[in-house]
Order: sequence, then C-alpha cells, then structure tokens
Amino acid sequence: MLTKAALTATAVALAFLATPQDAHAQGAMQKGVIHDPVLNMDAYTVTYPAKWHYQGTLVQGSGCAPVPFQVFKASSPDGLTVLERMPRFDWAWGNGPASQTQDGCLPLKQAMSAQDFLKYLSAILKVEYVSDEPVDPAVVAAYKKSFDESNAEWAKKYVAAGMTPPTNTGELASANVRYKNGTFVILGRLETTVTCLNNHMKDYRGQPIETHVCNAGVRYTHAPEAQFKAAVAQANGIGAAAVQEWVTAYMANKDRQTQQNIAAIQRQGAQNIANSKASNQQFQDAQATRQRMHEDFMSTMQRGTDMSMHQAAQVANTNHTIASDWTDYSLDRQTVRDPTSGQVSKVSSGSNYTWLNSSGQTSYQTNDPNADPNGTLQGTWTRQQVVHGDGTP
Repeated sequence: MLTKAALTATAVALAFLATPQDAHAQGAMQKGVIHDPVLNMDAYTVTYPAKWHYQGTLVQGSGCAPVPFQVFKASSPDGLTVLERMPRFDWAWGNGPASQTQDGCLPLKQAMSAQDFLKYLSAILKVEYVSDEPVDPAVVAAYKKSFDESNAEWAKKYVAAGMTPPTNTGELASANVRYKNGTFVILGRLETTVTCLNNHMKDYRGQPIETHVCNAGVRYTHAPEAQFKAAVAQANGIGAAAVQEWVTAYMANKDRQTQQNIAAIQRQGAQNIANSKASNQQFQDAQATRQRMHEDFMSTMQRGTDMSMHQAAQVANTNHTIASDWTDYSLDRQTVRDPTSGQVSKVSSGSNYTWLNSSGQTSYQTNDPNADPNGTLQGTWTRQQVVHGDGTP
C-alpha cells in the first residue's frame, strides 16, 4: 500500500512535470493532447508551432517514482528542427523499502548534479559535449519560486499529520552539443531538471528510515547550425501542461490505493491499456527503451565522464563513417540502398528515414515519416530503403 509520504512525493512530482520553458508560447501555435489509457482521459495538452508535426504518449511511472510522465516530439515541416521531451530517469536509495531497486529504476545509489547528468547523457547519445549553457536567471528564479511554494505547502501537511517534512532539492542545467547528420553539422541543446525527494522517518520500532528518490526530465532541441539559434527560441514556446481534471483523478486514484486492493486497480488499468492496442504497444516499447537507456547510462558511468565524452566526441566528429556490416549500438550504423540507382550506403541507425540527394554524396536523416527535403533543401532527394548489411532486401 502507498504511504502518505509516497502520496506526497507523487503530488510534488506532478507539480514539476512541466518545465519553466513550457510556459511561454511564441508565434502561431497549435495544441495536441496526450491521453492516459489507464484513466481513459486526456492527461496533458502540448503546445507546439503551427504546421509542425507532433507525436506524444504518456509513460507509466517506475517502481521508485510511480508518477506517469509525458514523452513527445515536435518537428518542423522539413524535419530538420526537432524538440524531444525524452523518457524520464528515476532512481532511489536509502534503507527503507521504497529505496530498493525496482522495475524501471536506474540502479544509482547517489545524488547527481544536473550538469553532470547532462555530461553522461551526451555520451549515451553519442554526441560531442561542446559547453555548459547558463540557464536564464529568470527561468531559475521562476522555478525556485514554484519549487519553494510547493515545498512549503506540503511541509504544513506533514507537520499537521505529526510527520517530519521531506527535504526536497531541485536543479536546472543546460548544455550545448554537436554531431553530424549525413553531411550536415547539427547543434543541440540539452536541458534537464533534476529533483530529489529525501524522506526521514521512523519505523514501528522507532528506528530511523531514510529514502531518497530522484528523477531527471530532459528536453532536447537540435537543428542544423545555421538554424539553431532560431530553433532554440522557437523551442521555448513548446511544452506540455497537465490537465487539472486528470491531476485530480490521478491523485484520487492513488489515494484509493491506500483503501483498496492495489492489484485490482492495476488489473483495471492493464485492461484499459489492453483496450487500446496502440497504447499498449507504446507502453511496452517505452519500457524496453527505458531499460536500454539505463544499461547505457550505467555503462557510461563505469567508463568515467571524461573517457565517455571523449569517445562520443570522436564518433560525432567522424560523421559515423565506420564501414561495418553489423550493427553496433555504440557506432549507430545501418545499411540503406537507393531504389533508383541501387547504390548502397552506411548511415546512422538512430533514424528511421534516410534521404540522399542526386549527387549521391549528401544525406539527410529523420525519424519523421512526413518530412520531405524536396522543395526545402537544394537539389533532388530520394528516400532510401533500409536493407541487410550485404545490401539485400
């Protein structure tokens, strides 16, 4: 059963699901929604530029941080400028039951600064970490104000219940990265919010219990270097806002779990998810993706920050041109063939779609199935077919 402390942690986490950057839209905008298949209601509205492409889903929380979170991508009509709200990282440690490693939790047992988190993340993404980027003081001030107000509100409730209030911390960080997409130099901006909830309680014997739960949310904006400055400005207007009715329903559902059988509620939630095949597949894919992210994160930490960043910079700056017939995740390769000429090329496996221009020397990659560089970029472009390593279909 969920404890009162866990419910409070849930409520605090919900308060910080949207980053300060989400608040100010610029130019002509439109809205998309993110649906919660468990409660069968819209959970978030996502604001993004008019005529852009959008995809979004709600990912259920982990064993140590049960709050669900939004994952979405917004991309420009040509697919060159992309903002991604990436899957959240959760981890916990301490001597309480909730601090034990559980499904979906990163096996970290320590706090981590937001800037260090981004350095590890850049190595995982196989991009060059160019520099720290100072966070706008106005954004920091707004975040701190909201954070402090939420902490004060919940501290009163703890005291009223005769409990020791948790010690919460929150930190923002930003970094500039770089890599190559085909022959294009791509610049990126990684932004993270790292929050930790630190509970100090006593068990029924009066023995002290400590539980620390942290999570890191990440926004990633990337675009060709000539468009990067404008892309960052435009990305500041993109973000998600929780639907208040959903927040209320979610908290009520969690509260009922202290009164009812949790398994019964989970079965109902699973049934709701199963009713939507697409949502269920998204959930399974997200779980698999999170597991891969965690494995890569721990592998990166074991190599050390400097070595990992150096290796990532080498891969990014050599344009991923290592010719290999097998797919190695760290090298990020796949084989594509031009359906017109039959030419076979080795490209990054991090994107689903590859376009090649008529010269056969310039490539462009994207995960947006609607993106088409014809009419936007100079020349004639042909979408390539993904084939086996030997060039066969």
